[in-house]
Amino acid sequence: MQALTDLDFAALLPFIAVGFGAQLVDGALGMAFGVICNTLLVAVIGLPPARASANVHIVETFTTAVSGISHALHGNIDKRLFLRLLVPGIIGGVTGAFVLTNIDAATIKPFVLGYLIVIGIYLLVRGLLFPPKVQKPKVVEPLGLFGGFLDAMGGGGWGPIVTSNLLVQGVEPRKVVGTVNSVEFFLTATVSAAFIYHLGLRDFAVATVGLLIGGVIAAPLGALMAKRIPMKVMLILVGAVLTITSTYGFIRAVLI
Repeated sequence: MQALTDLDFAALLPFIAVGFGAQLVDGALGMAFGVICNTLLVAVIGLPPARASANVHIVETFTTAVSGISHALHGNIDKRLFLRLLVPGIIGGVTGAFVLTNIDAATIKPFVLGYLIVIGIYLLVRGLLFPPKVQKPKVVEPLGLFGGFLDAMGGGGWGPIVTSNLLVQGVEPRKVVGTVNSVEFFLTATVSAAFIYHLGLRDFAVATVGLLIGGVIAAPLGALMAKRIPMKVMLILVGAVLTITSTYGFIRAVLI
């Protein structure tokens, strides 16, 4: 196994920057770390989808731990919502990891991304035109199951699916982001274990170490931003990020 002291710091820097930026967005808006990092690993590094998803989940185990603790300290977690998402999310994640290591998931990806584009535009319009109203969510457990499954299948999907849908249901944005990020730690830890079981444990690549360093540094800042960003602004930002990243992914999935 390659020692961390043997790694080229110059080679790490681009991945540290990506990990930092991705986690800053994820910690503040409840999405995008997996999407950004998975796209980089597959499109730029050339890793197979299952290996890229496994690497992203291993990194997220650490970043979501720091992010979850930070959100708890800032009072961004809804305990009841946390418990309702936890078990279904883990079940969906383990199932998705099993499916991805045995079946090509490329067929379903454009449909999921198309759905997320619609949700992103809806949230963007809702944030621009309507004052947000806080309501209790009605659909939670199925959402956790579906989000966990798609997250494992695509290396990033828990945040976009779960965060966006809870916002559509009217849950307070900072509570959504804090709770979803906190549950994600348990999801990523379980999914990582499932991938290691199916694929075996390999050495950390330079990309993975860089993403890990940048992500852990940014995690506390993202939680602070989630607490400070006004409700309406957060809806607009989530809608914009979701629309842009999903549209990019959709175009790549259809054309490549």
